[in-house]
Amino acid sequence: MTLNSSDVPGPVLVMGAGAVGCYIGGCLAAAGVPVTFVGRPRVLQALAGHGLTLTDLDGARRVVPAAQLSLSEAVPAGMRPALVLLCVKGGATGDAARQLAAALPAGMVVLSLQNGVGNADTAGQAAPALRALPGMVPYNVAELSPGAWHRGTDGELAAPQDAALAPWVPVFAKAGVPLALVPDIKAVQWGKLLINLNNPVNALSRLPLQGEFMHAGWRRCFAGLMEEGLEVLEAAGIQPAQFGALPQRRLMALLRLPDEQFATVGAPLLRIDPQARSSMADDLALGRRTEVDMLCGEVVRLARRHGVQAPRNARMVELLDGGWPAPPPVLTADEVLGALGL
Repeated sequence: MTLNSSDVPGPVLVMGAGAVGCYIGGCLAAAGVPVTFVGRPRVLQALAGHGLTLTDLDGARRVVPAAQLSLSEAVPAGMRPALVLLCVKGGATGDAARQLAAALPAGMVVLSLQNGVGNADTAGQAAPALRALPGMVPYNVAELSPGAWHRGTDGELAAPQDAALAPWVPVFAKAGVPLALVPDIKAVQWGKLLINLNNPVNALSRLPLQGEFMHAGWRRCFAGLMEEGLEVLEAAGIQPAQFGALPQRRLMALLRLPDEQFATVGAPLLRIDPQARSSMADDLALGRRTEVDMLCGEVVRLARRHGVQAPRNARMVELLDGGWPAPPPVLTADEVLGALGL
């Protein structure tokens, strides 16, 4: 659906043209929202050469020709966006926030659409003049080829109930990326983080998400990390929001079923596009440092603040980041289960 210019509060700046930035920003651009993409040369060159092609598991296809894309390696001087979508990797949050603050007016609304629970706080500390708001992205986006991005799972974006975001709700809905404004975004972020504890498991499996979920050993790894995460949240007095159709403990029980039972009882969980994989799997394949510290590392830090331990999540951080810059070894599910003490 193409929006009328009168329906759009103003231009959007995507800070971090990666999987999430290209997909959400691309859907907005396809609907007629003026969008500028700031990113790394590799991605910008692909967009300049191929344009943006956006697909999803429901069969939708959107195309934004290269000639209609606004691309830049830095925040353009003099730009005055109505909204910034912060989509860089967690480790780059502080630098990105400082760049935004140096180029944009004070009070600029910056919606963090990043993994983890602390990126908006990091942005606010690095650039206090910004209005950094936390958000949550529920789905996986994979790069299929240069300029082609595919959403392989379902869900809707979430952000806090803030007056600055309210005019954007119908815009995002018409662009096909619905945005829900919720009263307790931290509970939603922690609920999503528990699900995202599968990201490092998926990365180590070297399998698409659907293939990983069809393997009992990898499911047990995910369940073990989630179980420990829930124990840490309980110690911290945090009640995570339910993410998806099942409460977390019922999901863990389902994940631990033998393969034959899971294939029947867990069929709804297998409604994943065969091409879907975690962004961490993409990072690992491209030789980039992963965001495991933004996920498992958050559980470990929360545990320490409340006098408990999170050895499984700490071990997962070591497996993916401990030997950097050397990539982690290729491990079987049984070897990862052993490393996690499961």
